[in-house]
Amino acid sequence: MNLILCAVAPIFTIIIYIYFHDKYEKEPVGLLIANFLFGAIVSILIVTMLYLFTGRFLPITDEYSIWQQFIQAFVVVALSEEFSKYVIVKYFAQPKKAFNEPYDGIIYAVMVSMGFACTENILYVIQGGYGTAILRAFTAVPAHATFGILMGYFMGLAKFSNNRVKLNIIGLFLAVLFHGAYDFFLFIGFIPGISIGAFVSLIIGIILSKKAIRRHQDNSTFKTD
Repeated sequence: MNLILCAVAPIFTIIIYIYFHDKYEKEPVGLLIANFLFGAIVSILIVTMLYLFTGRFLPITDEYSIWQQFIQAFVVVALSEEFSKYVIVKYFAQPKKAFNEPYDGIIYAVMVSMGFACTENILYVIQGGYGTAILRAFTAVPAHATFGILMGYFMGLAKFSNNRVKLNIIGLFLAVLFHGAYDFFLFIGFIPGISIGAFVSLIIGIILSKKAIRRHQDNSTFKTD
């Protein structure tokens, strides 16, 4: 039980952080929970099917091939996972009336991402123990949050734009880009020192995420001061 708590603690820490940064018009708790559960269940099911499809047609035959690891990171993993989150935000959250300001793109995308990360983290931590829980609390979990924020920033803009398709795709592209970069540097860890690239990409993602949150807060339609 303590191991499970260690797995979910960073997830809910990030959710609370994002929720309380929704300063001007809180989202319905029920809708937030629904997005979280969709991320935890539906997104995992979608990504599993995509893994089976992409993994079958893009198998790794040489684990020391940088090109194959690139495809694995950006297509098999990043595109599959981020697309599974994207479809939930686009077809479930974005059409809702409660999605009524750009910041809502961030909060709903993060809820879906944290749902996905919760299921994934529990599976990894059960297998790897407390060491894995601590490591992922400062790496994989915040990484998933940044992917969600970057995607949600543009999906929030898209809801109120005439260029909805373009902005939605930009959000998906950025999430895949940062997710792929993070994984790629880890996948080619056989090159000494290269793994530091994953942490550099994570730091850049966190910096951009903070700016995205601040910009949507500053431009909130519910801001009165």
